[in-house]
Amino acid sequence: MDNPTDSFNQKLQEAISNPKNMGEMPDADSIGTVGSADCGDMLRMFLKFTEKDGKKIIDRASFQSFGCQTAIAIASMATEMLKGKSIADAQNLSAEEMTTDIGPLPPVKIHCGQMVEGALRSALDEGETPQLDSIDQNTLASSIANPKSPAGKIKITITKPEDKP
Repeated sequence: MDNPTDSFNQKLQEAISNPKNMGEMPDADSIGTVGSADCGDMLRMFLKFTEKDGKKIIDRASFQSFGCQTAIAIASMATEMLKGKSIADAQNLSAEEMTTDIGPLPPVKIHCGQMVEGALRSALDEGETPQLDSIDQNTLASSIANPKSPAGKIKITITKPEDKP
């Protein structure tokens, strides 16, 4: 009998080995940003709309992720799933629907799907723009929320905690 964890890990590895639609979309019509205080992950979703039969539909979607591989995999699958959907159809997508290709997420990874869903909802909520004045301009969050900030390039340094006696 197959172990569900092994199946999840295999599908996750397949999804992250070649993420689709990853990167900034300079001509995006809408951008949504979400972060998780629980794990420090942040995700930004970019949407480009077109009109078809009098309805606004998603023509393209892309994402940037500062987070774990699960969030990257789910965002990649979600951006593929969004192409051709109306705003109403996209608003009705749940995190569970966006993760159907991987399968049910383990409890410690459920927040990854919720983060992707949150970024999508943020991008679809037209007129709800983050207040950049209230964000400290020297943080990673501000760099994500304001890609044209004067902070320039982001450098991440990983340090080891000092050994305690």
